[in-house]
Amino acid sequence: MKFTADRAVLLKALAHVQSVVERRNTIPILANVLLDASGGALRLTATDMEIAIIEEIAGVEIAREGRCTAPAATLFEIVRKLPDGARIELDHKGGDAPLALRAGRYNTSLMVLPVEDFPSMTEGKLPHKFRLGAGMLRDLVDRTRFAISTEETRYYLNGIYLHATKAEGVDVLRAVATDGHRLARVEEPLPDGAAGMPGVIVPRKTVGELRKLAEETSDEIEFRLSDTKLQVKIGAVTLTSKLIDGTFPDYERVIPKGNDRVLRVDKGAFAQAVDRVAAISSERSRPVKLSLGKNHLLLTAASPEQGQAQEELDGDAVTYDAPSLEIGFQARYLKDITDQVDAQVEFRFADGSAPTIVQDSARPEAVYVLMPMRV
Repeated sequence: MKFTADRAVLLKALAHVQSVVERRNTIPILANVLLDASGGALRLTATDMEIAIIEEIAGVEIAREGRCTAPAATLFEIVRKLPDGARIELDHKGGDAPLALRAGRYNTSLMVLPVEDFPSMTEGKLPHKFRLGAGMLRDLVDRTRFAISTEETRYYLNGIYLHATKAEGVDVLRAVATDGHRLARVEEPLPDGAAGMPGVIVPRKTVGELRKLAEETSDEIEFRLSDTKLQVKIGAVTLTSKLIDGTFPDYERVIPKGNDRVLRVDKGAFAQAVDRVAAISSERSRPVKLSLGKNHLLLTAASPEQGQAQEELDGDAVTYDAPSLEIGFQARYLKDITDQVDAQVEFRFADGSAPTIVQDSARPEAVYVLMPMRV
């Protein structure tokens, strides 16, 4: 195999594929990227056996077709440190010969591993197919992934539950994530072809890779899936991922129905006030107490070491016309949810110990549930 490519083109592709490579693994071949120069194009593949990314690069000058593997992180670092505009030549003579890399006066060689040892994740039927706008995908991910659980024992919560359902008689594609303390539920109009899809749990790492790739395009993204595997095509990149083999809980039971005490508060004023009062304590789990009266909100936080902080909000920033209420939430959870709101946060309470519904007044299709803390 021998080819020449522009540094910028090769660097972008390597940045995509090497991000799935685990730095620490017990299988040496998984630290490598597969380079396949054939048919007038170069394809780069990396995998951790859970996710595989393939990116195809056109416009590469191929002098000799072939395939080889090379250390992904090392190759990426070398290409990243070469000067802008460099032309990079990669030459592999075959067998266990090293991969030679030349760019201007710089040259090096990298050890390779057998191509035959490189695993493939692309086999298997993916009967369900639909297309989703890149903006819709970004929205579904951004408004839910903060609630993905990191607790490995409840592995079925370690991803976003994506499924087709109905909302007030309308077909929607819904994304849900929860860690048991907060829940995020967001929906978009159901794309053509998605009606028969199974409900699937997309793993946290896959969600992160999808979000990075979706940032770079405004085109529609092609989804193919079965009940065990997901494949997404974004431009020249194809990402294939295993899905979490588990049953997502009945999240609808967690969303309260009778919360009739409504607080509407300006997002900016509320978020800044939470940030300021929470600064009294370095403990991430320290609660912030919300004390509500008619069109008035008092936020309080306390620390045994530092004392107490409080801030009042009222006037144009707060609307509340219900019985007085005191309730506490973890400051970080309040911040994560208010980050999803554009202008006005709407809280719906039942009492000081029951789950609370949080919404963006302008985006009713996004629903968040927050469990209170004892204060």
